[in-house]
Amino acid sequence: MRTLTGIQPSGTLHIGNYFGAMRPAIDAQSRGDCFYFIADYHSMTSLFDPAQRRTNTLGVALDWLAAGLDPKRCVFWRQSDVPEVAELMWLLGTLTPMALLERAHSYKDKLAKGIAPNFGLFAYPVLMAADILLYDTNVVPVGRDQKQHVEMTRDMAIKFNLAYGETFVVPESEIRDEIAVVPGLDGQKMSKSYGNTIDIFGEEKATRKKIMGIVMDSRTPAEPKPDADRNIAIQLLKLVAPAEVATDYENRLRAGGLGYGDLKKALFEHYWNYFAAARARRAELAANMDYVHQVLRDGAQRARVVADGVLARARTASGLR
Repeated sequence: MRTLTGIQPSGTLHIGNYFGAMRPAIDAQSRGDCFYFIADYHSMTSLFDPAQRRTNTLGVALDWLAAGLDPKRCVFWRQSDVPEVAELMWLLGTLTPMALLERAHSYKDKLAKGIAPNFGLFAYPVLMAADILLYDTNVVPVGRDQKQHVEMTRDMAIKFNLAYGETFVVPESEIRDEIAVVPGLDGQKMSKSYGNTIDIFGEEKATRKKIMGIVMDSRTPAEPKPDADRNIAIQLLKLVAPAEVATDYENRLRAGGLGYGDLKKALFEHYWNYFAAARARRAELAANMDYVHQVLRDGAQRARVVADGVLARARTASGLR
């Protein structure tokens, strides 16, 4: 079974990204045939600074490799290094109804936010379908809010197969209901758009200041907190500390006697220790960018072996060859 995951090069990654998407994807390496690509073509619908795109793309590669992505156990590449995906997008686009694209939630949401529409934004689901179908993908792990994209991919694959004969594997979505919704520093879902994040590889002094600045209520340390499980620092501590340690802090907060300052200090220390090995690994990788570039080149070569075969099927089926 082959799974495929696209990684947006959208800048600095935070611990919400890590626990929500990165760690489940990295864990999947031990369970099957995993393909991971950095979606730099997709970034072109919203980012128009070439230098920033290059920086983001390599930054994402560093982050994922440091966090545990193993190029010996998966295929990891930069999307634009496999240009066959653009040709397949055209083949699929010739059969994709306008009405299907107009129903895309992400397109309508962006228009509602005042983002100027362009072809790339409108055709985004066709490129995503090409990403998936080009590698004979069986399963696409997604959050429930992304399920529509896989359904649209299925529609395009089925329509092409009906028009030209069996050509594409029709993928299934794997809905990750168990994905961790990580609270931000203000209690909302952690998101860069809210400015409430804790970076995975944040600078020590700045991150300590962020965590110590988490706003708590006005109860004194001695007062019992029966709602301790809803405390932001406790929720975050449960992600980065051993279970027994997090439970102990929660019980102490519930009973009274634990100060918020001490709790936040503990949260910072456990966060810092949790990512220590990944931080050291990232520093090693950043000092050896030749290796990172080689990993992406090797991944693209492996991906193209599959892509070339699938695209050849599509060309032949549709009469281009």
